[in-house]
Amino acid sequence: MKLIRFGEIGKEKPGVIIGEKRYDVSSIVTDFNESFFEENGLEKLQKALESNPTLPEVDASVRLGSPVARPSKIICIGLNYIDHCKETNAPIPTEPIIFFKSTTSLCGPDDDLIIPKNSEKTDWEVELAFIVGKKASYVEEAEALDYVAGYALLNDYSERAFQLERGGQWAKGKGSDTFAPLGPFLATKDEIADVDNLKMWLTVNGKKYQESNTLNLIFKIPYLVHYLSQFMTLLPGDIISTGTPPGVGLGIKPEPIYIKAGDVVELGIEGLGTSKQKAVAYQK
Repeated sequence: MKLIRFGEIGKEKPGVIIGEKRYDVSSIVTDFNESFFEENGLEKLQKALESNPTLPEVDASVRLGSPVARPSKIICIGLNYIDHCKETNAPIPTEPIIFFKSTTSLCGPDDDLIIPKNSEKTDWEVELAFIVGKKASYVEEAEALDYVAGYALLNDYSERAFQLERGGQWAKGKGSDTFAPLGPFLATKDEIADVDNLKMWLTVNGKKYQESNTLNLIFKIPYLVHYLSQFMTLLPGDIISTGTPPGVGLGIKPEPIYIKAGDVVELGIEGLGTSKQKAVAYQK
């Protein structure tokens, strides 16, 4: 299945994509949130759809929100591509680097990117995200994929001055509003033949900066589920973003390039669709 949430910000309803069309499933489920995943909602929804209910079609012009309602946490993995380590002059990690994005950074795939107040170094990062399907604590790597509900495209926007020059943890450069556009949809595991071999790309104003493949991940999804679950309980609906390949603005030579108001960022991952964000300046 491909899950979507559609409608005005804060008033999204759950839906699905069947073929190329969008359908409203709010008569079957309340939302794609922690309770939905925890209560075996994916299987129940699949069975309901197989009974061929008559579902309202959602016009393609309707805004898409994040395909997952606000989760308990958004966990990100830093420096998970070797070439990205090299371009940022960072050592290759021997264990996953973990940081958090605020849940208020989550937004729709085509919502505007709001450049934060006083930002000078807002940057882009195309990433493969996965969504936790059931409560996970001290999970064995061999069983890890049983805890994954599906996959989605995420742009891990970063304000590099906040992140790297203001002291403390990376989180302060990662959690601004609109810094985690997710989607356009959540693809369940059966939709993706090989999650470890997906092409990914990102352009700014039509110029391609990132082009890679999930083959190049240092730490793969089963290991990440296992590893993270040793330190915290992962809850249904939690979003884990697996890291970005080379080509971020920070790594461009001879001088970094950062996002300015009016720029258009487009990105995609094979099998997980595309998204597009227009950058706008913060306004009170």
